Amino acid sequence: MSSLRSWFACCLALGLTAVCLLGLTAGSAVAAGAPARIQATQQLAVLLTAHGVHQEPEAATAQTELVPPTRPLTGEPTTLPVIGALTGPDGVRWLRVMLPGRPDGSTGWIAQRGTRETTTNWHLVVDLTARRVRVYRGGHVVRTFRAVVGKPSTPTPAGEFFVEETLRMPAGEAGGPFALALSARSNVLREFEGGPGRIAIHGRDDLGGTLGAAESHGCIRLATASIDWLATRIGPGTPVNIDGSRD
Repeated sequence: MSSLRSWFACCLALGLTAVCLLGLTAGSAVAAGAPARIQATQQLAVLLTAHGVHQEPEAATAQTELVPPTRPLTGEPTTLPVIGALTGPDGVRWLRVMLPGRPDGSTGWIAQRGTRETTTNWHLVVDLTARRVRVYRGGHVVRTFRAVVGKPSTPTPAGEFFVEETLRMPAGEAGGPFALALSARSNVLREFEGGPGRIAIHGRDDLGGTLGAAESHGCIRLATASIDWLATRIGPGTPVNIDGSRD
């Protein structure tokens, strides 16, 4: 969408505040005691130019979409989790990356050229059954936050996602003071006021909601102190897994 306000209006219609965890980097170490998929580090690709996405790691294969180098709301560089890499028969180095948007959990291949490699040691897990967000750093849980999740009629989608961009909301904006916009999209509300039904993890300003309840339209709402803490630490590309029952 063209503006933060119109995007967030869409999220409010979804009642969304969501966190998503991405697929893990192959070969990275798993911390002792952490779930097998929660790894100490996640490789990320920062796009320096627009990249065509291919179904296979070959330039001659079909291109499914074009990913821009910046995000639409903040102008931050597009940062995608890398879940595989290889050198194709054409000699080009390819990266298999997670992609934002529909269908949820999409992946594809992009050329490594025109990207910058980085990593994150943060990982978020949204437990829909317990209605909590667990924050991992280096494979270890460092914080757990109670959350408001989607109600049965507009559930928070489960799956593996990532943070697209982090937004500071204008003073007085519903859902402030911060929002972590995710790669996830609602399975029920596909569009609202021109927006794509994006899921986010955000605050409860002017929204309320009982922490530990299933009351939103799909987003994940946190207490102000919790979203403040996350917003200063969690950047684009951070993997987010959303797990559990939606009831």
